[in-house]
Amino acid sequence: MKGKSWKFGDNINTDEIIPARYLNTTDTKELASHCMEDADPNFMKKITGGDVIVAGENFGCGSSREHAPISIKAAGLSCVIAKSFARIFFRNAINIGLPIFECPEAAAQIQEGDEVEVNLAAGEILNITKKKRFKFEPFPREMQEIIQAGGLMNFVKKKMAVA
Repeated sequence: MKGKSWKFGDNINTDEIIPARYLNTTDTKELASHCMEDADPNFMKKITGGDVIVAGENFGCGSSREHAPISIKAAGLSCVIAKSFARIFFRNAINIGLPIFECPEAAAQIQEGDEVEVNLAAGEILNITKKKRFKFEPFPREMQEIIQAGGLMNFVKKKMAVA
C-alpha cells in the first residue's frame, strides 16, 4: 500500500466519513463519491487511487454503519492510519477488507502530502518523504488473510471452496 497522505484530526465520526443523507444507497460508487464529504467537501476531488488517510484518535466513532469503511475502500484509498479507531469501525473495516493501522507515532508525525508506504505483514509504515519508519503490531495471520481476500465474505467463500 502506497500513496499520498491526507490528514484528519481526532474523533472523525462516521457522519463525517459518509454523511447520513447518503445512507439510502448501497451503491459503492455513490458512497465513494461522498467519502469524507462532511470533513472536507473537496476531498474526493483531491485524492488519487492508493492514497492514505492519516488521522488522530477515535477514528470512525459514532454509528455502527458499514457504509463508512465501504466508502473509504470504494474511493480507492489504500488504508487508514490512525492513533486509534472506534471499536465497531475497526471490526467493520476488517470485515469489508479495508486495511487500517493503529500507530500513534506515525499518525502524529506524518503530515498531509507525505508519501507513505505500508507493509501489512512486516508491521511497518514508511514515510518516504521524511525517510522515517514506524512499527505497528501486525494483525494475526487470519486477519491479514481476511484483508487480502477483500473482506470476511470473500475469505469465507475461499475457505469453503477449499474444504
